[in-house]
This record gives sequence, C-alpha cells and structure tokens, in this order.
Amino acid sequence: MQKQDSRYQNFVQILREELVPAMGCTEPIAIAYGAAKARDVLGCLPETVLVEASGNIIKNVKSVVVPNTGGLVGIEASAVAGIVAGRADKVLEVIADVSDEKKAELRTYLDTHEVTVLPLENDVVFDILITLRAGDDTVRLEIRDYHTNITLIEKNGQVLQQGGAVSDVTELEGLTDRSCMSVEAVLDFAETCDLDDVRDMIQTQIDYNYAIAMEGMMNEWGANVGKVFRDLYGTDIKLRARYMAAAGSDARMSGCEMPVIIVSGSGNQGITASVPVIEYAKELGVSDDKMLRAVLLSDLLTIHLKTGIGRLSAYCGAVSAGCAAGAAIAYLHGDGLDGVEKTLVNSLATVSGMVCDGAKPSCAAKISSSVDAGILGWQMYRAGQQFHDGEGIVSEGVEHMIDNVGRLGRLGMRETDREIIRIMTNQPAE
Repeated sequence: MQKQDSRYQNFVQILREELVPAMGCTEPIAIAYGAAKARDVLGCLPETVLVEASGNIIKNVKSVVVPNTGGLVGIEASAVAGIVAGRADKVLEVIADVSDEKKAELRTYLDTHEVTVLPLENDVVFDILITLRAGDDTVRLEIRDYHTNITLIEKNGQVLQQGGAVSDVTELEGLTDRSCMSVEAVLDFAETCDLDDVRDMIQTQIDYNYAIAMEGMMNEWGANVGKVFRDLYGTDIKLRARYMAAAGSDARMSGCEMPVIIVSGSGNQGITASVPVIEYAKELGVSDDKMLRAVLLSDLLTIHLKTGIGRLSAYCGAVSAGCAAGAAIAYLHGDGLDGVEKTLVNSLATVSGMVCDGAKPSCAAKISSSVDAGILGWQMYRAGQQFHDGEGIVSEGVEHMIDNVGRLGRLGMRETDREIIRIMTNQPAE
C-alpha cells in the first residue's frame, strides 16, 4: 500500500487512536478519568458524588479491582480514586501514581462522604454521567461511546463543553472512520507499510503487554489461570500462546499496577491481540520487524472485527482479539491472504457467542479459549479443512462473516446483555 493511498494514513491514525496506554481495566479507569476532570472543574473536593452509568459500565466495573486503591472494587472506588488522587491530564493512566497517603485518604473519603451510584435508563451502551457538588457549586460531566469521549461538561448550569451524538458504530465522533477497513487492505498495509510510521506504538505494546504477562506468570494474581494451564498441560508453543495471554489478564483484572497498551478500548483485547503473536514470533525466531508487522496485523484485524459489534456488548471482545491473533500467527508462518481469511472464518465460526459478563478474573480463561480457537482456525486451514457457507452463521467470504458476527454481537445479543446485567445486579427475571 502506497503512502499516498488515503487508507494508509487512516490506518496509521487508527493505530494512534487505539494503541494507548492504560493502567487498570478501562471502564473503571474511564470513571476515574471523568471524576478527576470534573473535580478539576469544580475546583475542590466535592461534598457529594453521584455516578450514573449504563448497564454495560456497571457490568464491567462491578467485579474488577481498581489499581492503586489497596484492592477496592466497584464504581464508588473508581470515582473516588479519580477525585482524591487522579490526574486528568494522564487520561487512562489517571491513577497510575497514587501515594500511600492518598490511598488512605480515598478510603477515608469513601467512609465519610455520600457517593451514590444509579443506573442510567437509556439505550446508550457506553454512558457515564458524573455529578459533583460542593457548597453552591455543581459540576456535571458525561462520557459517551468510548472511554475518553467527554461529551458534556457543565458547571452551575452553564455548558462549558458539549459534543455531538454518535449515529454509527463505524463513525464514532472524534475517531477516524473505520469503514475503510477490510481484511485484504489491513494485510496489505501490515506487509508493506513503512514501519517507522508505527514502530514506536507497536514496540511499546510488545514491551508493556509482554511484561504484564510475565508478571502474571511469576506472581499470584486472580485465579492464576495462566499458571494453572501451564502446570497442567505443559509448555508447547500452542499452549504457551494461550497461558501467557491468560496470565496478562490474571494480573490486569486483579489490580496489577502495570500499564498495558489497549486495543478497541480494552486492555484484555490489547493483551490477547499481541502476546500470543509475540510468543509465536519468538518461537519461530523471526526478525524484530516481522514480529512488529504480525502484531500490527493482529491489532488492525481486532479493530476491524470489533467495529461492527461496538465498544461494549454481550459479545466477549477477547473473541475478536483471539481470532485476529490466530490470523497473525498464520501470517508469521508464511500464509497469505487466503490463509488469513480462512483462519478468521474458521475461528469465528468456533467461538463467536461467548458472552461478556463483565471484567473479572474469569476473563483470563475466556482469553485462553479465544486464542485456542484462533490457533485451531489456522491449523484447520493448514490441514485443508474449513467451515463452509450456510453452516450456522458462516457466510461466503470473510467480510460477510465479519458482518454476521457484528450483527450477532450488536443486535442479536441485546436481550442477552440485559439479562446478564439483571443477573449480575440480582434483579428478578422479566
């Protein structure tokens, strides 16, 4: 792909938008970021805090440890961490640096101040509305559609910042249009781009995400899925790709204070898209540049697969990243467009439909299963086997298959999403 091709610059910009550092699960961190920003506008610590959130935000914050809080979980802890100790200028690393004094202060604040959490009754999947009050002053701040997209800042009824509505999942306001993406174009870009245009982003992802995977293998985190898997099944490369990715999630979901580079707004997806590919690249002894191109391919395929689904849904995002990693592993072994496409179709046909029931330790096991599906999809291709048009949700051509999965995750699983949230919040069945 030539640099003058408009898609070339779009792909570079998409990577700049997507491959950003975050410390901690991104939904609680988005709350902390919004709360820190609202506190700055208020100009002091608030006397009362109200966080209203959509069901998917509640789902993804309920059970995950917020880093640098001493093991606290939940929306209240996320908001107060941002208010007491957050630096809004660091965005998704808003609570990366919290002193022991501040950790004690945020616990005291939680014990002595009114912090209320309410569900938002609308159809917006990703929606956070934070209201802070101190004396006669009130600040309202809203984040919609993705983690850093502040669409409203209001102080004492005066609108200081307001964003527009989002009408299409491929055209999120403030982000580059994703409709230019296709598997063929992504592979072309990954194979031919000037690596100097993307090297720093991808290399940082490799360094950060592999480091947290190693941390997950070396120490006790969550349910220790990675270590259990290794101890039971061994260290063959097919297994290593699975347990190393799981280990990164083990650490991340349980409050590890190491940053990762996210993909599609998710640290787990960033880990899943990169760590298995890194493991295979190391096993094969390929050049550093080849590894970079393979991780780049996995990232962009993850974004392409996830775009039609949306940022949050009942469809587990690790599936998209695990299938994309399988396609990148095919690329590392010398397979071209046909191998990449058929790997994606085979793997999506295998594992699509895994539900997202929020961020928590079991995400690590789901990551392992998704990577397994990606590898199986590639090995089926190598064996001359594939799933065919008309078998379940499989359609002729990879782009049709990706459209089907997007439809399944975005539309077909809406009621599944609602029921998951009802179960998680102890509501009766409707």
